[in-house]
Amino acid sequence: MDKLNYGVIGNCCTAALISDKGSIDWLCFPNFDSPSIFASLLDREKGGYFGFEVSPDYQISQSYVPHTNILSTNFVSEENEFAVVDFMPCYHLSDASNCYRPAEIYRYIRRIKGTPRFKINYEPAPDYARGKTIFNTTSEYIETYSTSNSKDRQYLYSSLPLHKILEQKEIILAKDEFLLLSYNEKVIPVNIEREKLEYCRTLVYWLNWTDRTKKFTVYNDVIERSLLVLKLMSFYNGAVLAAITTSLPETIGEVRNWDYRFCWLRDASMSIETLFQIGHVEAARRFMRFVQSTFVSQHDTYQIMYGIRGERKLTEVILGHLSGYKNSRPVRIGNDAYHQLQNDSFGYLMDLIYQYYRLMPGTLDEVEDMWEMVKSILTNVMIDWKKPDKGIWEIRGEGQHFVSSKVMCWVALDRGARIADLLNKPTYRRRWSEEVAVIKENVMKNGWKEEMQSFSQAYGNSDLDASLLLMEPYGFIDPRDIRYHKTVQAIKNALLYKGLMYRYKSHDDFGLPSSAFTICTFWLIRALYVIGEKEEARSLFEEMLHNSNHLGLFSEDIDFETKEQLGNFPQAYSHLALVNTAILFSEEDIRLFFK
Repeated sequence: MDKLNYGVIGNCCTAALISDKGSIDWLCFPNFDSPSIFASLLDREKGGYFGFEVSPDYQISQSYVPHTNILSTNFVSEENEFAVVDFMPCYHLSDASNCYRPAEIYRYIRRIKGTPRFKINYEPAPDYARGKTIFNTTSEYIETYSTSNSKDRQYLYSSLPLHKILEQKEIILAKDEFLLLSYNEKVIPVNIEREKLEYCRTLVYWLNWTDRTKKFTVYNDVIERSLLVLKLMSFYNGAVLAAITTSLPETIGEVRNWDYRFCWLRDASMSIETLFQIGHVEAARRFMRFVQSTFVSQHDTYQIMYGIRGERKLTEVILGHLSGYKNSRPVRIGNDAYHQLQNDSFGYLMDLIYQYYRLMPGTLDEVEDMWEMVKSILTNVMIDWKKPDKGIWEIRGEGQHFVSSKVMCWVALDRGARIADLLNKPTYRRRWSEEVAVIKENVMKNGWKEEMQSFSQAYGNSDLDASLLLMEPYGFIDPRDIRYHKTVQAIKNALLYKGLMYRYKSHDDFGLPSSAFTICTFWLIRALYVIGEKEEARSLFEEMLHNSNHLGLFSEDIDFETKEQLGNFPQAYSHLALVNTAILFSEEDIRLFFK
């Protein structure tokens, strides 16, 4: 069974995927959305990797240093043992507001016992392997670059003989050693003492971060790991990625392969709200500043997604020379969804902005900038909610009147009215509240299908859709409403299969979906919980936790039959939903304890 057995390390500028055998199979330098240096994840032959070769008598295991994003891969034989500790430096400088997060990876090789022997396979393929890799060896480092882009260079430093690395000769480990892969040539001496200092500083950074995280009575380790993943996927300027990879397929051999290294307003807002509720207020502040800088400068038009520096144009390109994950072509960079109309996106953002106003208002100029943005967004929502759109699942065919999109437009205007109330703006509150009532009546009339005894995916069909489960958590419908109960049961009966959920089972522009969408199972668990089916919800949650990989990480999709993880990885959507669901049971335990 293949469960995308990778660990992730990073420093809020970029991230790497390291296999359970200690091989770096995905890394983009210097940022998340930069061209890859290693991409064997997407092409075993051409993509490039950086790993260790040991004899078959070694048992290999992997774990995180507790409470951190530092990853340790342990190699153990009867007589010998060593560990490769991987991390990207990340720590506060003397000025606490600044953080050191260079584009580099340390691989600390720690001798534990005996005289371990191994070879190092260093096979970079810069610029998505579009050219030939050129090697230049000096007394200090191995420099590499691609013939397709000679400007981007990589520098490998090591305490080990560089020729042994390049020639893949056997290395006998007599003491601790290190490897440092950097996007920049270093201007200070690089040695084992420097490595240890960087390790200690990074360790303290992550321990301090998790120490500021709210603790829970049950599932705390699961919650903490997911929060650490969400933190890794937060670019230092506040933008949040949907995932750190591109083109991992939703189904093996099919074409639903997308680049997720961008900031979707929907995904990011949900991720930040989760971090905010757990106590990481600064993450919300940074995201708000990113949103303001992106929107306020050009707030005449809005998009559903942006590049991680606020880029508006995310042109989609196919890399035809790469074979794809398990030969699932095409491999894409960029994402054409950026010009889609998805009316639900602003509901999630406005829900977060309301929390911002209610719980952590900024300076007067920030509050006023935000208010201008709120008015501008809701002017669009007032017009767009009546239009068909592409919906939460980014259907690339013809637009429809999706119920979940209407509901989230209701959320956007409802939160806007509440913000207007907080700011003593009665004219806006009245105008938006009136539209809120209109949308609700419209959804109840056109979304509820009496013959189905359920809400439907869209006004014009009788299909079921997991996104309908979001009507309750965002306050559109009371969990005690019989219509919500019936919708939950109908969705469970139609879309739950072998403990996992379909998004929907209707044909879309790519055919019939054939894998489970991870977040939808968590949505169902919450829905069952709030309608009173708590034991069923907990049982389903426990079953779901077994579908993670060996480090507790989740991708976007899961195969119903094999339970193989599919889709981009790790997925912010999946981990934020896991946290929110786990908190339900933890709070339930507290209530039972104090009864």
